[in-house]
Parts: sequence; C-alpha cells; structure tokens
Amino acid sequence: MLDVPLLIGGQSCPARDGRTFERRNPVTGAVVSRVAAATLDDADAAVAAAQAAFPAWAALAPNERRSRLLRAAGQLQARSAEFIAVAGETGAMANWYGFNVQLAANILREAASMTTQINGEVIPSDVPGSFAMALRQPCGVVLGIAPWNAPVILATRAIAMPLACGNTVVLKASELSPAVHRLIGQVLQEAGLGDGVVNVISNAPEDAPAIVERLIANPAVRRVNFTGSTRVGRIVGELSARHLKPALLELGGKAPLLVLEDADLDAAVQAAAFGAYFNQGQICMSTERLIVDARVAEDFVARLAAKIASLPAGNPEAADSVLGSLVDASAGTRIKGLIDDALGKGATLVAGGQLAGSILQPTLLDDVTEAMRLYREESFGPVAVVLRGEGDEALLRLANDSEFGLSAAIFSRDTGRALALAQRLESGICHINGPTVHDEAQMPFGGVKASGYGSFGGKAAIEQFTQLRWITLQNGPRHYPI
Repeated sequence: MLDVPLLIGGQSCPARDGRTFERRNPVTGAVVSRVAAATLDDADAAVAAAQAAFPAWAALAPNERRSRLLRAAGQLQARSAEFIAVAGETGAMANWYGFNVQLAANILREAASMTTQINGEVIPSDVPGSFAMALRQPCGVVLGIAPWNAPVILATRAIAMPLACGNTVVLKASELSPAVHRLIGQVLQEAGLGDGVVNVISNAPEDAPAIVERLIANPAVRRVNFTGSTRVGRIVGELSARHLKPALLELGGKAPLLVLEDADLDAAVQAAAFGAYFNQGQICMSTERLIVDARVAEDFVARLAAKIASLPAGNPEAADSVLGSLVDASAGTRIKGLIDDALGKGATLVAGGQLAGSILQPTLLDDVTEAMRLYREESFGPVAVVLRGEGDEALLRLANDSEFGLSAAIFSRDTGRALALAQRLESGICHINGPTVHDEAQMPFGGVKASGYGSFGGKAAIEQFTQLRWITLQNGPRHYPI
C-alpha cells in the first residue's frame, strides 16, 4: 500500500486537517493507496505555489525549458515499473499502463519540441510609423483535471503543453487513480522543473465538487483543461464560463466504425476488437458502434464473434487474462443494465455479457434499434453494437446520429471514397482503415458536439495555453484628431 501525499510548492505534505481516503483494487478489494484528502485551503495553497513559481518559469529561455521537459520524459519512461505497480488502483492490465508511460513520455518530448515554436506575427498597420505585432505569451496558472482511465497519458497531456508554453500547473488528480497522478508530479519535480511549477492535489470523492469549484474560481487560475465525462464536462464548462476562464474540454464518445461493402473484413475485425475491448472499452475513443453494410454484415459479425472468443477478461494478474477489470463493480452493474435493456427490447447477444463483480466479458450485440439505451448512451465498457445499413449514405446517417463526435473510423479498399465520407463525418478525429483508438503526441486531439471543444496535442495546443496580445511600437510622430 502506498501513502500518497499532496505536492505543493515542491513539498510533499498531508492535507491540512490530516484526512485521507483509500483506493482499493476493484478485483481483490485490497487497499492500493491511502491518499491525502485536500481541503479548500490546500487547493488555495497549490494555486498560490503555482502563481509564485510562474514568473521564473515563464522567463526561462525556451531551450532551458525544453531540456527540463526532455529530462522529465526520460525519467518518466525509466520509472515505468513504478507506474505498473499501482495499476491495481483501476484494475487495468500491465500492458495498458506500460503503453500509457511510453505515450506520456512522448507527449513530454513533443511538448519540449514546441518551446521554440510559440510564434507571433507582424501585422501591417494603416497608422503611419506604427509597427504592429501579435505575440503569444504564457497565461499564468493552468488547472488540469485528469481522469483515471488512461491515467498516465491524460494527466501528462493535461500539463505538458501548458508547461511548454511557459505556464505553471495545478493538477487535480482523479479519485480513482491518485497514486499514478501523484507519481507524475513527483517525476517532474525530481527532474528539476522547479518548486511549484507542477502541483498535485488529491481529494476525497465527496469533496470533488467543492474542490473543483474552488480551483476554477481562484483569480490566479487563467486556463482550465478537463478530460472526462460529458456530464462532468458540462459542469466544468459552466463554472469556467461563470468565472470567464477559457476551458478546453475533451469529453465522452460513442465512436462509430463504418465497414463498407468493399472493406477488408479481417482488418476491420482486428481494428474493431482492439477498439472496442482494449482496456475493457474504458477509453474515450473506444469503438461502441459497428456500422456495417448489410451486404457484408453476417460475415463480419461471424468473424468478430470468433475473435472475441480469444479475448477472455479476468483478474489482470492471472496468466490467462487477455482483458482486465472494469474500474469497479458499480461500473459493471451500470453497463449490465444497458445490455439487459437492449436484450429485453429485442437485441441479439452474439458474444459475452457475463458479469462477475468488476469483470465483464467482452460483449457484442446485434439487432440494436433506436428504442434501446445502448443506441445512444455511452457504455464506457467492453460493449459494441452492430447497426446495419445499405450503401454509404445510410451508414453515414447512422454514424452521425449521435450527440457525440470524438473519434471515428472507416474501412474500405477505395480510399478516395472513404476520404470523401470522412469529411462528412461529424467527429474531431477519423481514421481510414485504422482503429478508432489511436493517439500520437503531435496530433490535434479533440472532438465536436457533446465530445467537447478545443484540441490537445502539438501546435494545436499552443492556442489553448497562450494569450494572444497586440503590441505596437510607434516610430515618429502620430497624428491625432484633437
């Protein structure tokens, strides 16, 4: 069991009132971490520490900032085993946490490469002798709120580009993966970023609304970025708007994978299985809707069912488990309710559906209709549904018939035809002949509709985490009307 303190101003410290909470392994029930439960005063202190560290961090030469972020990336990757050791917080497989660390290190490297790419421009002015510039400058303190499902990737993404742009950060850790998020802060601290440059706050689950509101309301917090559910994202967006804080929101999804009648079905099946069931479908990009041309649907469903049979879910520490646990048993109960609703309304269970505690076998449902909750609701679990249509226009209508718009995929041997469809899909991301679950540090990552707004990743994030300023220099006399 790990003791997890707060990180404020470079110091490990308990909550001011000494309170803690526990995070337990969802499979075994064993305590994985005992965690400091921050008070509102702790939240204030974290912001104050970030604000105090801001002038020195913002004033660093870009290549010095780059070298510190690169050092942090190397140390993060070198400590992969420590992150895997606390995978029990969420019941995930070791390979998922290992992948998380690798991509998170790349996110830091990509952010490091951006420190010299924060450019402005000279703008022609109609005023004689006026030299006009648009400059991008650091904002100040950035609040990052990260979820538990891809804990290393998403917490690192919440802070990497803000740091590269010259901001300091307060990371509000997830209540379900606090040890992982605190470890990220420790790695960055030990890499020499500087005291207070990165601060990490953890809170008891029941305190989350008050802590989040306190952090967003703090005048020193200038930007908010949140990754998580659409339900909570609406709250964060509303709070940010109330306090006139720009927010970047990366929210839920219900990703469609379109299988056209000319698709390579074996390739589509491999992508569908990976996209729907990796990490128990607990990824915002997870494939939830398999939208298949009716002319190849029977063949596709049969091949996917065979693939699912090779993907047993179980205790992540068991040698024969390919898939691991849901984050907790209540998630299993919620998802099983969605499955039972669909079955009760006429859906066909092709594979899976068995639930034991927090272990849900990968599930495939056919004959799903609009009357079923699974048609529209995000399951955030190892569940995919088959929707059939004939022809590209029918498949496109089904794909766009969703409030969500994060990731999508299209399988077709005619790439020109697929590209034309991709441009009409209502999603922030679309992959042709690839899975819906795909991320690279340098790519613009964000959604549309109820999947949020704004983009993480590389140059796209510079706009989110800098302030654009207009500055002029007058050379010579200027005429005034009075």
